[in-house]
Amino acid sequence: MQLSENKAIGRFSVARQLLLVAVLFGLMGSPAMAAEKAAQGQPAATAVSPKANVPVSTEGQSETKVSINQADAEALASVLNGVGLKKAEAIVRYREQNGPFSEIDQLQEVPGIGPSLVERNRDRLKM
Repeated sequence: MQLSENKAIGRFSVARQLLLVAVLFGLMGSPAMAAEKAAQGQPAATAVSPKANVPVSTEGQSETKVSINQADAEALASVLNGVGLKKAEAIVRYREQNGPFSEIDQLQEVPGIGPSLVERNRDRLKM
C-alpha cells in the first residue's frame, strides 16, 4: 500500500514541477519575444499619439499645452484632464460670447469649470 501512495506523491511532484516550469517560461517569454521583435526591426510596442491637426504645442516641457483662446473644442477635450467634449464646447462658447480669456483663472466663469479643474490643468494651459 505504501508503494502506491509514494507513486501518487511522486506523480504529483512531477506535475507540480512541470507546472512551475511552464509558468516560469511564460513569464520569461514576453520580454524575450519583445527583444526578438526589436532585433528583427519590428517595434515591440506602439505609442498612441494625440489627434492630428490639433493646435497644441510643447514649450520646453514634456507636458502638452493648449491655448484657451485659440484651440477648438476637440483640442481642449483631448489635452485637458477632466474636460470632455461638452465642457470643451462650453469653453469655446463662452470665449465666443465674451471675447478671449485674459487669464487662466477666468476659466472658472465657464459653467461646469471649477477651481480644482483649473488647478489640475494649469500646466496644460497657455494663453
